[in-house]
Amino acid sequence: MNKKPGTSKDAADKLVKNIRRKARQTYSAEEKIRIVLAGLRGEESISALCRREGISDSLYYTWSKEFLEAGKRRLSGDTARQATSPEVKELRSEAMALKECVADLTLENRLLKKSMTGAGEFEE
Repeated sequence: MNKKPGTSKDAADKLVKNIRRKARQTYSAEEKIRIVLAGLRGEESISALCRREGISDSLYYTWSKEFLEAGKRRLSGDTARQATSPEVKELRSEAMALKECVADLTLENRLLKKSMTGAGEFEE
């Protein structure tokens, strides 16, 4: 068997990386806010808070910065609410229905004008 040196180590590293990626905990927005607010209260040190929550200090500071920037944008009135996918689909279908209604009414209006003039020409 002619194996390249380091091949099994590379495979093992990939396996470990995949396991870590799948085991990585994801935090909801509410959990992030709770953690950031606990740090802002200052009742315990940031490093102690991060150890207790199982996150790195840099992750805490990233969340804190995002939290404060979002608050600043919101207070300055600079945010536009993101529409959710079901809302977008509903609004698109409603817009399409309204366009069809306008097209039907326009066609009906033209036909009525043609019937009123009799010659097929209509005045606008």
